[in-house]
Amino acid sequence: MKFVKGLVSVAAVSAIAVISHAGSAQAISFSITGGATGPGGVTNQGAFSDLQLPGTRTVDFNSGSAPTTGFAKYSFQNASGSSNVRSDVWSPAGVGGAVNDSKYLAVFAGNDVTIDLEGHLDYFGINWGAMSPGNTFSFFDGGRLIKTVGYTDVNPLAEVRAAQHGNEGNGYVHFSTNQKNEFFNRIVISQIGGGGFESDNHSFRMASVPEPTAILGLSAVAGALLLKRKKQVQTEE
Repeated sequence: MKFVKGLVSVAAVSAIAVISHAGSAQAISFSITGGATGPGGVTNQGAFSDLQLPGTRTVDFNSGSAPTTGFAKYSFQNASGSSNVRSDVWSPAGVGGAVNDSKYLAVFAGNDVTIDLEGHLDYFGINWGAMSPGNTFSFFDGGRLIKTVGYTDVNPLAEVRAAQHGNEGNGYVHFSTNQKNEFFNRIVISQIGGGGFESDNHSFRMASVPEPTAILGLSAVAGALLLKRKKQVQTEE
């Protein structure tokens, strides 16, 4: 009977661990910063991620095109044919609003750019600006829509107002999640209505392998106790 009480106790602690683990999770969230300077401290290539997360890879578009192979594959659903990689005055601003002379990704009205990833991500970041109404991000796990974030969500938080963009919002926007069912492997960048969506220096980090949780450890303890008790019973017989 004492052994049964022990199992109940282990089960109760396991249940608490599960509730605690679930309660610590969160859906995709976003934040915006001024970003960091580029490689070697350059200031004319837009803002880069300032989080310095290990395992992050960046697409900067400086080659003049978006990659169609590798860990991040870009494809254009380009009704007007005008969405492309380009360089002009609307390049997203760098740190402190610095002019960006490098190439960037532009998406125009009625067009989408889809990024298919070779694995699931827990972090994605972009240099976004100049922010315009209709700028929209959608995050998917395969065909399942997880979350959509747009101009009205982010623009009020932008602290960088670039003079070359008529003081429109700019910044480095970070999207992240620590919840497994919110990991994403497809991103769609859209422009809803008139205007354009300008972005640069896309950063990607593959989702981390989850650490063993307390519930697994407790389950192992319960299994060991059960095995020990079974051997004791066999010995007594």
